[in-house]
Amino acid sequence: MWFLRRMPRIPWTAKKTNERVLNEANKTRSLVRTIRKRQATFLGHVMRRGKLEHLVTTGKFGGKRSRGRQREKIMDELATWLGPGKVSDILAAVKDRDLWSDIIANAYKQGT
Repeated sequence: MWFLRRMPRIPWTAKKTNERVLNEANKTRSLVRTIRKRQATFLGHVMRRGKLEHLVTTGKFGGKRSRGRQREKIMDELATWLGPGKVSDILAAVKDRDLWSDIIANAYKQGT
């Protein structure tokens, strides 16, 4: 965003939102999409392995919860990014590598 503001000489004190600067530059945010795509591919890798990382990611550890608001889970974030569906649907789709790569590609193209 800093660079996009520097090119058209928009001062940092100007009251322009990041969305407005992106529209003026005809750009979209791609970093978040790239991060989500990499998270999803890593999740597929971890889930197919089925070892300790699988248990950590699915949250099947015993014990007491910590106090306060619950932390965001990677599974819930990916469920919202990949489209309407539940975490159980995602875990079922991960088993088939071709289906999982198609789901990730469609979500990346949509740009959500």
